[in-house]
Parts: sequence; C-alpha cells; structure tokens
Amino acid sequence: MQDITHRRVLNIALPILVSNATIPLLGLVDTAVVGQMGAAAPIGAVGLGGIILSTVYMLFTFLRMGTSGLTAQAHGRGSPRETALVLHRALLIAALGGAGLILLHLPILTGAFALSPASAEVEDLAQSYVSIRIWGAPATIAVYAITGWLIALERARSVLMLQLWINLINIGLDVLFVIVLGLGVPGVATATLIGEWSGLVLALWLCRDAFRPALRSGWAEISERVALKHTMAMNADLVLRSLLLQASYTSFVFMSAGQGDVSLAANQVLLQFLHLFSYMLDAFAFSAEALVGQAVGARKVRALRRAAVLSGKWAFGGSLLLAAAAILGGAQMIALMTTSPEVQAEAELYLIWVWIMPLASFGSFIFDGIFIGATLSRQMRNVMFLSLMLYLGTILATLPILGNHALWLGLVVMSMARTVLMAHSYPRVEDKARVML
Repeated sequence: MQDITHRRVLNIALPILVSNATIPLLGLVDTAVVGQMGAAAPIGAVGLGGIILSTVYMLFTFLRMGTSGLTAQAHGRGSPRETALVLHRALLIAALGGAGLILLHLPILTGAFALSPASAEVEDLAQSYVSIRIWGAPATIAVYAITGWLIALERARSVLMLQLWINLINIGLDVLFVIVLGLGVPGVATATLIGEWSGLVLALWLCRDAFRPALRSGWAEISERVALKHTMAMNADLVLRSLLLQASYTSFVFMSAGQGDVSLAANQVLLQFLHLFSYMLDAFAFSAEALVGQAVGARKVRALRRAAVLSGKWAFGGSLLLAAAAILGGAQMIALMTTSPEVQAEAELYLIWVWIMPLASFGSFIFDGIFIGATLSRQMRNVMFLSLMLYLGTILATLPILGNHALWLGLVVMSMARTVLMAHSYPRVEDKARVML
C-alpha cells in the first residue's frame, strides 16, 4: 500500500474531471447534426429516444460503483487473481443485463410513450432510433464495469482515453452519416452504436492484463456462487440507492410544474448548474473510491483516513470555486441558456440556492466515494432513503409558505442529511478495514 498523497488524489481526479466535461458535448453534437435536417420531428425523436435510453442505462450505473469498490479492495489485498475475477463477474452481469434490455426494449418503449406521448412522426422516429441503439446495450453496460475497474486501479488516464475515443468516433460518424450521406435519425443511432462497440473493444484492450489470471481460474471460479451472490446483493442495494436519488430529482421537476410554467423553466435552467457541479465533485469522489477501497483491502486504517481527508479537502476546494463561479457568472450563464426575460428574472430570483448547493453537497459526494470504496452499499441505501424522506418532509412543510424556494430548500436539506448521516456511519468504514476480508 503506497502512501496516500495529494498527487495520487489528483492523478485520479483530474483526468476524470476532463472526461466528465466531454459528456455534454456528445448530446450537443447529436442535436446540432440532426438540426441540420431542417425539421423539428428528428430533433424531438433523438431527444426522446436518448432520454429513454439514458434513464434505462442509469439503472446499470451500479455496476461501475460496485466493480470499483470490489476491485480496489482486491488490489489493496495484493490479489491480482481476485482483481481480475471481479472484472469478469461484472462483464458477465453486463452481458446478461444488455441481452435483457434488447429483449425488453419494445415494452420499454411502449411504456415510455404512454408516459410521454408525442406526435406519431416523433414516436416512429424515436422507435427507429432506440431499436438501432439498443443493440449497443451490452457494450455500454460493460464499459460501465470496465470504467469502475480502471478507476479502482488508479488508471484514470485510460478512462479519459476511452471516453474521448467513444465521443470522437461518435461525432465523426454523426457528420458522415447525417451530413454527408443523409441517413437522418437512423444515421445518428448507427453512429452511436458503432461508437459504443468500438469503445468496448478499446476498453477490453485497456484491461487485457486481467484476462490471463481469470482464464487460468476457469469458469467455476468466475461463477462461484458465494462471490456472485455477494456481488448481486451489493449491486441490488446500489440500484435502490440510485433509484431513490433519481426519484428526488424527478419529483423536484414534477413539483416544479405545479409552481407554474415560468418557475418550471427557471428550475430546469438552474438544474443545469447542478449537473455541471456534479461533474467536478464526482471526480474527487472517484479518488475516494479507489484509495479508500485499496486501504480497506490492505487493512490500513491510517491510509484510509488520509484518503478520505485528502479527497474531502480537494472536493471542498472545488466546491468553493464552483460557488464563486456561480456568484460571479451565474446571471450571465442564465442569459446564455434562455432568452426569455421572464425565465431569466425567475431563475435569478432562486440563484442563491445554486450558490449554496456546492458547499451543501460536496460532503455527500465524498462520503459516497468512501462508502463505495468500502462496499458498504446497504448503509448508502438506508441513508438515501432517510434523506429522501427528509427532503419530501421539508418541501411538504414549507411549500405553502415559501413556494418554489421550498423545493430548493428540500434539495439542500437532502444533501446535508446525506452528509451528516454518512458521517455518523463512517466508523463502520474503519471497522471494515480492521477486519480480515
């Protein structure tokens, strides 16, 4: 177990930060390319189809988190065979999950269109888009697992290379298929599909060293019942935690609609700030995942504490920068996102909550990373449930008095509750590092 240093934290966080920054670019290019077709329906179809797939794939982000924690602990124990086996088990789950989505994509589409009806033209194009892209589900989910594996081994530059490769292939083929060949919405879907599978090929090459020890172990060890059961149980808790977190933001949007169209639009604009904040703070959470997980595996409590403290310090510094940026440039960013004077004025009225959110939430990001590294997924699930209840209770109690401010107060309360509750449970992380794993 090497010393935990600021350099190690930043060697993980900075490439992830750059990688995360490229994520919005892809959606922007997809929309811009389809926009050149000169019609509204293709833009709506790509947007609707993309949201459907993003929502479904969100359920599988547990595989990145679970793989990261288990891999980091195996690496900390100095067990290359178990490190490799974790990846193989995750890829097995990814293959099964991807195959399941391919089989079920038509019922999923039917349900999505029932919840969000659109014109017949948009629905037809969206169905074509999803029916092509769904064949990339095994690759997309597998890349989640490999990303977690690479982060756990502090190979964040490989994650950056992988993300850039997928995005560049996708963007280049977008231009070729849509602008040059005129393939329209199916062209956008095909470009993404090829990008996803080419990304998996590169990802497998990046982790090629994991295959020899795992193959020597044989199928019996890869599919060992106790290990698979433990993996699935942990991942089930992470799925529930993710669903609860998603429910908080979904309910925020639904309740925003009850405040009127202008407040709904203003809240949607301000939520984009929170998405940007999460990209930076997630990078330091990933550092905590890898370094805490390795310390738990090596049973080094002092290293664990240092990993948690250093990651937390950098996240706090990042949150100060984000808050300062929101204070100094928030109004200008709002003006860039909407030209409606009404929406601009309404968004500026609630901008103070955007100033507060980085400082209120950075602790929850870091504790998420710490608990993922320690594979304490049950505690994460329970904390998220209690925090969601406090969030809803705060809104219900203050909405008649504060109006739209109550929704933002609820988000702040939820973020701080997650921080406080996980801090209360932190001794379990150190206890796990003291026990032979």
